[in-house]
Amino acid sequence: MKITANEIRIGNVLEYKNRLWVVSKIQHTQPGKGGAYVQTELKDIKSGTKLNERFRSGETIEKARLDEEERQFLYQDGDLLTFMDPETFEQVSVNQELAGEPVRFIQEGMTVTIVYYEGEALSVKLPDSVVVEVVEAEPVVKGQTASSSYKPAILENGVRVLVPPHIDAGTRIVINPQDGTYIERAKD
Repeated sequence: MKITANEIRIGNVLEYKNRLWVVSKIQHTQPGKGGAYVQTELKDIKSGTKLNERFRSGETIEKARLDEEERQFLYQDGDLLTFMDPETFEQVSVNQELAGEPVRFIQEGMTVTIVYYEGEALSVKLPDSVVVEVVEAEPVVKGQTASSSYKPAILENGVRVLVPPHIDAGTRIVINPQDGTYIERAKD
């Protein structure tokens, strides 16, 4: 699908120079002399290399048509993650690299979104929040103020995170899987 440079948004996936690029930064500029342009920072989906590119505001660019499918996580076998379509029970395996850092928080039975381009899996998106149990937490040091001090804790998946002082071992908490930050205590 063709779009003009003015329609480019952060997160768009563009077909440019025979590769797929995700838009990570964008700036619209109207100089005093000459035509307006859009300055973008693009990141190659496969290799991760970055490219700074300038497009004239009326120039057309090919926006990639992506398909998203919800799948249920079944199990991990080495570097492969296996998912199932909840309606057809068809299984698909993808490399864990497609999930990136959030793969640390993937759990059996979790519903994720797999993004495809022309039948090839590009990425695996986890939900915005994940509930996990704290298995180990350091004791609270007396005199610390609750508003600004966080303490290290180890989760059931072995990941180390920072939690508020009132969180103890055995507590279930909500985590943002994108950056591993504490959101809140789970409401069980």
